Amino acid sequence: MATKKNKKVYFDIILGISIGLVLVTILSFSDSIVDMFNFFSHKDKNKTVEITKVKEPTKLFGYDIDKYYFEKDKVEPNQILGSILYWEGVPYSKIDKLAKRSVGEFDVRMIRANKNYTIVKNDSCGEVVSLIYEPNQLSYVEYHIADSVYVKKHIRPVETRLEFAEGEVVTSLWNSMRENNLSISLIDKMEDALVSEVDFYHAQKGDKYKLLFEKRYINNKPVSVGKLLGAYYKNDKEHYGIYFESDTYKGYYNYNGQPTKKAFLRAPVRFSRISSRFSYHRFHPILHRTKAHFGTDYAAAYGTPIMAVAAGTIVRKGYGRGNGNFITIRHDKTYTTTYLHMQRFAKGIKKGVHVAQGQVIGYVGSTGLATGPHVCFRMKKNGKPIDHLRENFPSPEPLPDSVITQYFEQRDSIMKIFNNLEQKFVRQNTLANYGFKVKYVTDEL
Repeated sequence: MATKKNKKVYFDIILGISIGLVLVTILSFSDSIVDMFNFFSHKDKNKTVEITKVKEPTKLFGYDIDKYYFEKDKVEPNQILGSILYWEGVPYSKIDKLAKRSVGEFDVRMIRANKNYTIVKNDSCGEVVSLIYEPNQLSYVEYHIADSVYVKKHIRPVETRLEFAEGEVVTSLWNSMRENNLSISLIDKMEDALVSEVDFYHAQKGDKYKLLFEKRYINNKPVSVGKLLGAYYKNDKEHYGIYFESDTYKGYYNYNGQPTKKAFLRAPVRFSRISSRFSYHRFHPILHRTKAHFGTDYAAAYGTPIMAVAAGTIVRKGYGRGNGNFITIRHDKTYTTTYLHMQRFAKGIKKGVHVAQGQVIGYVGSTGLATGPHVCFRMKKNGKPIDHLRENFPSPEPLPDSVITQYFEQRDSIMKIFNNLEQKFVRQNTLANYGFKVKYVTDEL
């Protein structure tokens, strides 16, 4: 039988346990209340709410790459759209509809060999949803077949950036620019900009150049070169070709606003080499005797385009035993030029046709008495043969006062860019300060 003392001990133990349980319950409940209060009152500034962003689907030609299957290939020689789709199981009825509905967008007969195309399917073994044909880098054509039949040409969004390149001649100008990964089209544009300012046939080691130009991108991949805005070349002098365009004037001008393209181009072919100069006493390599050579020979690869050095009218076109295929152009009352040994004539070239300066009139060959592919270029002044490389042609008129101020503003903006880019630590936003969206490029484009 328990004594009063033992009963008191048991009572104290039970009371202590009960009080402890009550305190734990109260404390837990109070934490919950505090949390609830902080949640609703937004007093907990340290809490971070995580938001899971839903991944946007990546698309190819407008189709979700996670939902469709893509087969890429190239058009084979003599292959047509119908044959491609037929072997993919597309019925003739749909192929016929595509052919009829393609006329206003992109005719199926315009599909060419070696161009890329993509078959879009629901899965690897599914039916064809569409065929995507890529005629060039700037566009693609969608021949849709699945739920409805239609043809649609899509133009890819093109981003134009302003870019810069510079280099120095070590072996040759051509090699320097190719080593800097500059495209052939950009090389041609530089020659156009400085065609009468610089004798590119005598580029020397140590010559320097700078180019400011547009470059077009699709999905951050370069696709083509746009306009050359400024060209700089330094040999014994500094030469500039700045592009300027107004309502009535368009072209390249030097530092003072004079056209860089003179009345006559220096040569009828680009980036060739002089293999034989104008001479009254030259040993003929085929006839093996000394004979006057009233022209300048420019050696170049077969098929290289030959250009008219100035605007004029074709007065002779034919073939001669010694001259091979040749053309003579009258430019004015004073000058005529003749181009010999052509492989063939350009399309549309015939007697009486007016040609523009720089227009292609034929292609380099070795017809007539020639040891290899070249063009013999001859010029006459008042009916007498002259060495065109020694002729002082009249300088063209500079830009008039009505636009010269506008040109100087354009020139000075480009000059600032050229000067800033001489510093190797230039940043992209340096050029952006001039209102251009640019990417600084030196070693690669």
